[in-house]
Amino acid sequence: MNRRHFMASAGCFVPAALSRFRFSDAPPSDSRLKVGLDLRHSVVTVPRDFLGLGYEISSVARPGLLSGQNSAYVRLVRTLGHHGVIRVGGNTSDYASYSQNGFPVSSPEDKAGSVVNDAVLRDLGRFLDATGWQLIWGLNLGRGSLENAIAEAKAVTRRTGDHLLAFEIGNEPDLFSRAHRQTNYGYDDYLREFRSFREALRESIPGISFAGPDVAVATPWVRKFATDEGKNITLLTHHYYRGGARNPQSTIDELLHLDPKLTAMLAELASTSESSGVPYRICETNSFSGGGKPGVSDTFGAALWVLDFMFTLACAGCAGVNMETGVNQLGFISSYSIIGDDEQGHYWAAPGYYGMLAFAQAATGQILGCSMEETDRDIKAYATRPDRNHVVLTGINKERSSDSTLVLERDASSSFRTGTAIRLLGPSIESKSGITLGGAKVSQAGSWEPVEIKEIARTNGRFEVPLPRASAVIVTLHS
Repeated sequence: MNRRHFMASAGCFVPAALSRFRFSDAPPSDSRLKVGLDLRHSVVTVPRDFLGLGYEISSVARPGLLSGQNSAYVRLVRTLGHHGVIRVGGNTSDYASYSQNGFPVSSPEDKAGSVVNDAVLRDLGRFLDATGWQLIWGLNLGRGSLENAIAEAKAVTRRTGDHLLAFEIGNEPDLFSRAHRQTNYGYDDYLREFRSFREALRESIPGISFAGPDVAVATPWVRKFATDEGKNITLLTHHYYRGGARNPQSTIDELLHLDPKLTAMLAELASTSESSGVPYRICETNSFSGGGKPGVSDTFGAALWVLDFMFTLACAGCAGVNMETGVNQLGFISSYSIIGDDEQGHYWAAPGYYGMLAFAQAATGQILGCSMEETDRDIKAYATRPDRNHVVLTGINKERSSDSTLVLERDASSSFRTGTAIRLLGPSIESKSGITLGGAKVSQAGSWEPVEIKEIARTNGRFEVPLPRASAVIVTLHS
């Protein structure tokens, strides 16, 4: 990954967004927001495998789900991109076991324990073949044995081959004192156990790769782990949720507004990654932990959040992000699922999927410096350069009742002849359906193509685009 030093001042976190096709009335002049581009300043290059999905190991234990034969599901993943990362782990991984010929069991955490066998791992390998995506696999450190972990790792390696990116050892070990260990369990205890597993796995599987420490909240563990194990791992991993599903404050407004904890966490992770030379990935994340909050995590507001969240991570030098989807550790399909699942073999693009899909269209190549005049509105703008002849400007307006207009400064506008735009739209910020990108829904077969691409002309030497409330736009500028 071609990373540059993380700079909060680089312009990745400043406001802007664009317009709806049905938006006709020009907004008042005081809502015009000037945007500047620094075409000479590259903040970071977005890795081609930045996008990812995250699954509890109990999902893999469901035969036929992550399978090359599940054509609609394969298409939904491939529509997001031809390169990505599947991460299998979650709370259920620290209760799970491997049995070569045993019966597969999908179990919530702290119950019987999920069981994966060779058949479901063979399906997973074919699923990865069909999608072209890579794999991070979590091994049971919480309640499993070293012998079973070695057998499982051998089976995963055998069935997934070149798609295997790394193994994690233990899920959220910074919380082990709550479930798997004594209350005084700390980082040194985890490091000792990790090294014991690592050495044994290396002896059994030459060339095996590792990631970690896969913490929930203890960001300082990542810096310690990078110092202690940086030469033995390929990836630093951390989790993130905006809050908990049961918290009354877990609302759409809470989700859409900046989380200061995230800003501090990313700054520390970027610094650790820069000093250690090991990339970091947010390998388990979504809106609210515990499966998400109905009426919040499954709305158009979540789509806008996902798009902004992914750009925020990319600007912070993150190597990638795995959005949780499907069955959760409690045994039901999460409200925040990226891919909807009725557990009867029907799958669809949920609201968060559209945020990921928009990011996939907008965030290729280099992220450029982007600035905007100061405003108290919750509006963001990001700029990328996919190639020498194009710049893509993404605007996100998370305001419920404030329309605006994006005005690209003359010096940047002069570099481009024309522009085209597609919109990310929903009936309302609370809508659970009716969401479109480029005027099109993702089909039942899992495919998508934009049908509304609007030309943006220069006005008085500038590009000006109306920016309505609760929407996002991807503008491609052509030189």
